[in-house]
Amino acid sequence: MKLLVTGASSFVGAHFCLAASRHHEVYGTYHSVPLSLSGVSPIRVDLRRSLDLQVLKDLNVDAVVHLACKIKARPLYDESPAEAAVAINRSMMDAVLSLQKPTIYASSTVVHWSQETPYGAIRREDEQRLRDSGLPFAILRPSAPYGRRLRSHQPGHRESFHTLAQLIRQWPVVPVIGNGQYRRQPVHLDDFNRAILHFIEHGMPNQAFDAGGADSPTMDQIIDTIAAKMGRQVRKMHLPKALFVQAARFNKDFDPTLLDAADEDELADPAPLAAATGFQPRSFVEGVGSLIQ
Repeated sequence: MKLLVTGASSFVGAHFCLAASRHHEVYGTYHSVPLSLSGVSPIRVDLRRSLDLQVLKDLNVDAVVHLACKIKARPLYDESPAEAAVAINRSMMDAVLSLQKPTIYASSTVVHWSQETPYGAIRREDEQRLRDSGLPFAILRPSAPYGRRLRSHQPGHRESFHTLAQLIRQWPVVPVIGNGQYRRQPVHLDDFNRAILHFIEHGMPNQAFDAGGADSPTMDQIIDTIAAKMGRQVRKMHLPKALFVQAARFNKDFDPTLLDAADEDELADPAPLAAATGFQPRSFVEGVGSLIQ
């Protein structure tokens, strides 16, 4: 099949493109970060430009995997960087829907958070627009995706688990937001990609699924698991959330509104997706080795 992957230069996007290219013809879009992945045809586009959109329409692909997203952007008016990103994400969904192809949309478990954020709001809006479009679709919401570092590709934004692993490898003390007892359900990208490919190859279910791993460790347990795999002992320094929120205002990889909700549990029941695909996700203990390769 001929697949179009938006956001191919992201960490998640590059992983998916490589997995899909083993059996499919893959076209990956990028904007600013160069894309050079074996078996993947790169296309530099801005999804908001009509001329670039026509290039994608002319490909006449069989399906679209929409992985592109913005968390922060440079404000044009009296708005926050997160609000500026909302407008870009909305325009990108406009473009994807205009292609009129079966679509996989990578949303986020942030849609379940009790605390409202611009990023969560646009994810929910995108999901509803796809449901209302009449197109065959699948929505997958990955929870804390992780996987091996790609030596052949450097994404524009640092992947959070790799950053954490680097801290554990290099420092005796690891800073932790709040009390570290909030839970995550990390999903390995190999499992996430396998689910996407199942729906592409066996038909779109016209449903949304959370995509999580087999267990839900606390943040403290995640740090301990990575350290144990490295054979290291580290001390966790629990710091007020407000410090991280303020620091995020000066870092392009983090959004203060998301960090302000970072001490909420972010869980994803893997059972419905496993039932739909027949694939059982691995636990974090089983997958953590990929972070230290």
